[in-house]
Amino acid sequence: MLPIAVDALGGDRAPGAIVAGAAEAAASGIPVVLVGDPGRIGDPQGLEVVPCGEVIDMHEDGARAVRRKKDSSLVVAAELVRDGRASAMLSAGNTGATVTAALLRMGRLRGVSRPAIATPIPVPGSTPTVLLDAGANASVQPEWLVQFAQMGSAYARARYDIDKPRVALLNIGEEPSKGNELAKEAYGLLREAVGIDFVGNVEGHDLLSDEVDVVVTDGFTGNIALKTLEGGMRFLRDAVFAIMGSTEEAVAASRTLLPLLLPLAEELDADSHGGAMTLGVNGVCIISHGSSSPGAILNAVKVARDMVEQGLVGSLRQAVSPD
Repeated sequence: MLPIAVDALGGDRAPGAIVAGAAEAAASGIPVVLVGDPGRIGDPQGLEVVPCGEVIDMHEDGARAVRRKKDSSLVVAAELVRDGRASAMLSAGNTGATVTAALLRMGRLRGVSRPAIATPIPVPGSTPTVLLDAGANASVQPEWLVQFAQMGSAYARARYDIDKPRVALLNIGEEPSKGNELAKEAYGLLREAVGIDFVGNVEGHDLLSDEVDVVVTDGFTGNIALKTLEGGMRFLRDAVFAIMGSTEEAVAASRTLLPLLLPLAEELDADSHGGAMTLGVNGVCIISHGSSSPGAILNAVKVARDMVEQGLVGSLRQAVSPD
């Protein structure tokens, strides 16, 4: 397989955590190439480096930065996929820039109106819920949500081996009459759409349930929902561990409870789920969390490999343009 192109300079913990995770992936047998300024990367831990001279910072406007910084690690990584020198790209850097670089350099799949970010929401004891759009499109049209549903279904089948993914629309109530005009019109289109198993509206609390596999919404709402869940789970985790160390009795009880809670904490940890996927571009593009650890990068590289081997891009193309 062609190597996975890893943006070595994207993310809050770059390049150290990125290079370490990429090296772990290479040690496991997955071909990896780093992209970035060799002087900033430092020790590449034996990995090949594709040199470039610029970096897109986290605070920059993504679309503008991609057009201005043509020799940036993000842009060059996308070009490696476009030119057939890499099988996929991965970055923990600027999300908007990652989506824009993938779109402008790899191109959009025929028939796709807008790419979307698909993020797995961990569901203890079950497969994750795929949420899209998680931030690529602040405003959408109803027919775009149908495409998100089609692409999300193809992704859930490829990544989680779900034969018939259940698709829902994120709304403020379950009834078809609920929501704004976008939600009401999208509901009707989704109900008639081909190639998806639409089960109706769901509310925010359903994202962590096993009643649905794919949830579609606009990127503004999706990103708020995702960040709210992340913040809530982080708060709960920190509160539980603080209580466990608060008294001698709590510490004693934690010796029994901690081994039972740690697997749950790991299951809910975003680092273990391999990042988000940009769906609708002509290539595999993984977006890892900005604070990704080496383990998160390792898992993201594994997902990239799996999606290349599963032929995800071809499945997405078929899902959106079945003719």
